[in-house]
Amino acid sequence: MPNAATHLTRRGILAAGGALGLGAVLAACGDDDAKSGGSGEEKAAAKSGPWTFKDDRGETVKLDKVPTNIVAFTGVAAALFDYGIQVKGVFGPTTTKEGKPDVQAGDLDVSKVTVLGNEWGKLNIEKYAALAPEVLITTTFDDAGTLWSVPLESADKIAKLAPDVAISVYDRQLTQPLERMWELAESLGADMKSAKIADSKKKFEAAAARLRAAAKAKPDIKVLAGSASPEIFYVSGTNFSIDLEYFKALGVNFVEPSEKAKEPNGGWFESLSWEQVDKYDADIIIMDDRSSTLQPADITEATWKKLPAVKAGQVIPRSPEPILSYDKCTPLLENLAEALENAKKVS
Repeated sequence: MPNAATHLTRRGILAAGGALGLGAVLAACGDDDAKSGGSGEEKAAAKSGPWTFKDDRGETVKLDKVPTNIVAFTGVAAALFDYGIQVKGVFGPTTTKEGKPDVQAGDLDVSKVTVLGNEWGKLNIEKYAALAPEVLITTTFDDAGTLWSVPLESADKIAKLAPDVAISVYDRQLTQPLERMWELAESLGADMKSAKIADSKKKFEAAAARLRAAAKAKPDIKVLAGSASPEIFYVSGTNFSIDLEYFKALGVNFVEPSEKAKEPNGGWFESLSWEQVDKYDADIIIMDDRSSTLQPADITEATWKKLPAVKAGQVIPRSPEPILSYDKCTPLLENLAEALENAKKVS
């Protein structure tokens, strides 16, 4: 794929159904024991023999033993942690300016991992090599299999240090990458038959049923998926994003920008000025919760404050890059279901 096309695609996928903010978009175009008991490393080491895993690009990684020196994108590391697998290093948003875990770190103990890059698209090759990585695991947001948050300018050098595995979070429903992350964790030695993990899957299924019922009961309630930067408000379409595609399949009535409006952004979202923020009628707004975006409490634009959904207090967080464990995805369903159940028609 030509560089220009790659950059255009990455500009679109940076939104992942929202947006990382204008600065991050421009930058992209340039250059402890697990809860289930015992560390993930101990569990993986306990599983002997060769390791094989076929990822969502159709590529198969084969190693002589189950890897324990794992480096992963922060959100992937957080999902594996929920299943009892501890990684050695992470890249991507990991800690806030205050030193607290980033929203994408979930329950990961950030003090027990080596942070190779604390923002999207940063990965220190020297630190990476020093970890003697056996495998790199991340996601992919396009049909070309581009490794999420692995810097393009050093991707070839990084690829020579360890094989990589990618779970696709592109143009499919949430349940599919959840299943794939489950399979990956199991291959790494996680005890997927534990009561805790089995219960987390049951809770997810119950939350999905609740959201389906809430959507059926309130079919006229319109939901807008938004993301904010100081200069631009982004309205996401439901295509491509794993969470929105799944919510839509459960019956949620989403605001849908036209394909033409989304075209400049790779088909992911429409960009609006703050003067245009009232272009669409919405009863509930679900807002990108990533630390790289402007959060609702910090939006001072008068046009935002006048929106019916904002005035009615019907704004909730959304995670465009869900942590792919059932434990972390269940609240996403429950929060939207509760918002629908309590929503008033204001648009």
